[in-house]
Amino acid sequence: MNWFAIYTFPRAEKKIHAELVKNGIHAYLPLLRTLRQWSDRKKWVEEPLFRSYIFVYISEKEYYEVLSAYGVVRFVTFEGKAVPVPQRQIDAIRYFLSEKTPESPSPDTEFIPGQPVEIARGPLRGLTGELISIQGRQKVRVQIEALGQFIYLTVSSSDLKVYK
Repeated sequence: MNWFAIYTFPRAEKKIHAELVKNGIHAYLPLLRTLRQWSDRKKWVEEPLFRSYIFVYISEKEYYEVLSAYGVVRFVTFEGKAVPVPQRQIDAIRYFLSEKTPESPSPDTEFIPGQPVEIARGPLRGLTGELISIQGRQKVRVQIEALGQFIYLTVSSSDLKVYK
């Protein structure tokens, strides 16, 4: 069993996710809660973190069952084969969405923006990324390889080390 990313019809992610779950497929749709402004009101809404993408945890025999669900366009592929998404990247997305307030950093090492870093402690241990800024906190850019998109995580400097 592996995680795979599927590409869906635009703005239909929630409906497709519900159908996949109803059909017994283990699916994950990362949602971000945002405040939307209309001309007459403001409202909190949940929007997909990655538009038109859903993650599914399936075996090879469930591959065509996922493709046959209404609204699923295709799997994210490389050279014609579906690309598995590593579990640690799914964990990074979940951690990013559950993060409430960043820890205040206590720098032990001199970090330089643009330098490659690795998370040395915590649930995201082993992830590597690029240090974006040092402004009272560390921002690490983590690329979700299967999608070619970036997530920005706020990580305490005490949890980072220089990646070699």
